[in-house]
Amino acid sequence: MDRHVLSVLVRNSSGVLTRVSGLFSRRGFNIDSLTVGRTENPEISRMTISLNGNEDILEQFIKQLNKLEDVLRVLELKSDNSVYRELVLIKVKANAEERAAINEVVRIFRSKVIDISTDTLTIELTGDDSKINALIKLMEEYEIKELVRTGICALERGSNDITNYCEIFN
Repeated sequence: MDRHVLSVLVRNSSGVLTRVSGLFSRRGFNIDSLTVGRTENPEISRMTISLNGNEDILEQFIKQLNKLEDVLRVLELKSDNSVYRELVLIKVKANAEERAAINEVVRIFRSKVIDISTDTLTIELTGDDSKINALIKLMEEYEIKELVRTGICALERGSNDITNYCEIFN
């Protein structure tokens, strides 16, 4: 199964997220990650949906999404011409002896410590999936107390943007 990332412009109104996620759940299909936020236009939100499936399944879901009234545009963002990023916060057990080693890893990953207590450090990292997974794997040595990931945010590279494909904006 292939990984697909969809950028979906929707009207910024109540219930849109429920209708979109319901479309997936009714068909027994899992969303790997879903991020939603307002765009430069406060009346429009962008959903970034990451899912696994073959081309037939992807095509079916794009058609179903396009049938929803509040969906303005659906675009698949291919990895070769898009930028994918994700944020992770990791709270790690860290005694006085371990802090120097953890800080060295934080420096190498160009991440940062955003909170500190007597027995934990909280690390923030933004990057692609492989970078985040690599940091998580290294932090497992120190006992991860808590972890949260945002899910993928993505944009097409270059001067094209999703509104270039959308007749409602032209």
